[in-house]
Amino acid sequence: MNGNIAVIIAALGIYLAIVISPGPSFALISRMAMAGEKRAAFGAAFGLASGATIYAILTMVGLAVVLAQIGWLARTIQLAGGLYLIWLGILAWRGANRPLPTTDATDVSSFAQGWRHGFIMCLSNPKAIAFFIGIYAAAIPPQTALWAKGVILAGAFVIEIVWYGSVAILLSSRPIRGQYQKVRLYFERAMGLMLAAFGVRLLLDK
Repeated sequence: MNGNIAVIIAALGIYLAIVISPGPSFALISRMAMAGEKRAAFGAAFGLASGATIYAILTMVGLAVVLAQIGWLARTIQLAGGLYLIWLGILAWRGANRPLPTTDATDVSSFAQGWRHGFIMCLSNPKAIAFFIGIYAAAIPPQTALWAKGVILAGAFVIEIVWYGSVAILLSSRPIRGQYQKVRLYFERAMGLMLAAFGVRLLLDK
């Protein structure tokens, strides 16, 4: 029992550190929220959590290791992820000059659209595969009890939703959006460049 609890604490602690670190996921959520796409931002948070849960399950059953050993497939995923991030970056840059909506922010983009963006971003990111195969797999020994693995899966899902949901709520508030109007052009383009830079990095990584 004590061993399983220690594994849960270690795995979720590592997961929390990874989730809150800046990266393309944070850039995606913050851009949607600051642009008033609150519903889409929440959808993206659930999409990221859903994709991560799939990788976590694969890791726990050992299939992620098999996936990583298929060189051409891993490289294909990496290229797809890089191109997808570049595409999102281009969209962010081009949309920087468009006026913010005057209607309710939740009508800008749907939850399903946001979920799709988050889900694809997570699944197409080879860094996620590396994390789950390396650090995450090492943190959860094969002998870990089934109930403990279930707790880890649920806890990781909650961490993603709480963190990115909090980011979405904070950055989509009206006072912050008012201040955002003043720097929107620069912020949107900075986020676009950041997403594209992550994409280029994926394309160039061997």
